[in-house]
Amino acid sequence: MNTKPPVPPFDQQSAKLKVRLAEDGWNSRNPEKVSKAYTLDTKWRNRIQFVNNRQQAKAFLQQKWEKEHQYRLIKELWAHTDNRIAVRYAYEWHDDDGNWYRSYGNENWEFDENGLMKNRHASINDLPINKKDRKFFWPLGSRPEDHPSLSDLGM
Repeated sequence: MNTKPPVPPFDQQSAKLKVRLAEDGWNSRNPEKVSKAYTLDTKWRNRIQFVNNRQQAKAFLQQKWEKEHQYRLIKELWAHTDNRIAVRYAYEWHDDDGNWYRSYGNENWEFDENGLMKNRHASINDLPINKKDRKFFWPLGSRPEDHPSLSDLGM
């Protein structure tokens, strides 16, 4: 059986680590890698889209990152219980026409006993921004440890 540590029950430290690992995964922009953090029968609501299994999650992510160029994401723990985590996040990206956006969102996650996410509910809003107003400048991939958090950035 596939295990994705840390596993429930979460304490403050393990919940923060789970959030950071999720952020690093999504910043990889690798649909295959990221999809393996979810159960085979994972259920998502992402904006107005619904995903009903890992294969659909993988396809969703592939389409997402084909559209959202230069994607950089910061997630921050909001709250947690034994097997649930709430996060807030922001990410920056541009479309095919070079229009920049900062997308703000909140997610509620539920995990199985192996640390795989079985439910993901996301609410997201896109704010058009000028390229000069960007705040996320690290090289593509994981956010450096010394890069400011959302709270540090006043977001």
